[in-house]
Amino acid sequence: MEILKRWKNKSSSIHATDKINETKKMPVPEHIAIIMDGNGRWAKKRSLPRIAGHHEGMKVVKRITKLASQLGVKTLTVYAFSTENWKRPQTEVEFLMKLPEEFLGTFLPELIEENVKVQMMGEKEALPKHTLNAVEKAITDTRHNTGMILNFALNYGSRAEILHAMKKVLTDVKSGIIDENEVNEELFSNYLMTEGLPDPDLLIRTSGEIRLSNFMLWQLAYTEFWFTEVYWPDFSEDHLLEAISDFQKRSRRYGGV
Repeated sequence: MEILKRWKNKSSSIHATDKINETKKMPVPEHIAIIMDGNGRWAKKRSLPRIAGHHEGMKVVKRITKLASQLGVKTLTVYAFSTENWKRPQTEVEFLMKLPEEFLGTFLPELIEENVKVQMMGEKEALPKHTLNAVEKAITDTRHNTGMILNFALNYGSRAEILHAMKKVLTDVKSGIIDENEVNEELFSNYLMTEGLPDPDLLIRTSGEIRLSNFMLWQLAYTEFWFTEVYWPDFSEDHLLEAISDFQKRSRRYGGV
């Protein structure tokens, strides 16, 4: 039985490697953004508390991060907690605020080994100290890594981001740091939380919802969207490869012919 188990694992590994190599034959999205939706509904379907879905979803982030890195994706942005999520029950919010500690505490050595660099975008001030400490430690410990960027959107809301950027632009114009005639899309993008990152090529949203939910509204202007009915805890490596395969079949014209 043990020999059969090892053979099955080896066979599965070879099959996965073939899929990865096949996917890499065509251009892979440089920046993938994911709205990880459906954790609560996944748990409810199994008569489990909502937090069980969030915990299971955390495991999926690990697997998808590893695969994205292997595929050569340059940036993976995951929508971990929105500015609107504070409206959820206090017990659920408290659990979500503990997840970065658990996730990064156990996954950080692997991220370092995979040469993944951790970044975060969002309003840090409102985050609990223990949450922010865990994220900042991961950012510090991976700052010299040169591989894929794992960008956490944590306490993030796009409308607030755009307003904040606009206020900074107005301040710099008034103080003479920039001239108002210099303000264009490229300059404005440098005032956003994604400064230095390319706009996403592919957006994935799970759970069957078809909306952006205040996520990267400026940055997603020409992004390809891929929606699936699958709840995030059930999202597999095969689903990511399917999304990328679909992306590779599309023609991106950016408003041209």
